[in-house]
Amino acid sequence: MKRMLILGVVGVVIALGAYIRLAPSDPADWHIAPRAETNQDLQGGVLRVVETGPEGLARLDAIARNAPRTIVLAGSVDEGRITYITRTKIIGFPDYTTVEQDGDLLRIHGRLRFGRKDFGVNKARVDGWLAQM
Repeated sequence: MKRMLILGVVGVVIALGAYIRLAPSDPADWHIAPRAETNQDLQGGVLRVVETGPEGLARLDAIARNAPRTIVLAGSVDEGRITYITRTKIIGFPDYTTVEQDGDLLRIHGRLRFGRKDFGVNKARVDGWLAQM
């Protein structure tokens, strides 16, 4: 009986891990324009509004594409908006960062997909990218 319980728990953990890593990311759900007028630290993410000049998105894109475990979900510099997926190192939780050029402003929304609190991970990543600019 105890062995069956342990096997059941292990099975659930493996299934959850597979779901987290393999769940599809629909651009219609995540590639959405950031709506912020001021910087905000949220429980599950961060919003930033930064004056960068008209080339801000291109500069940030080069930084984001070189970030560990980060890929482009949708968009391009030419479109004026890009959404990135960055996965945590061990479990592979996905976080989504959407960056949009709005004239001389860059609007950024970094947020988690699973859970309610990101423990400052999105803030650290977004602020780190901005510091590299």
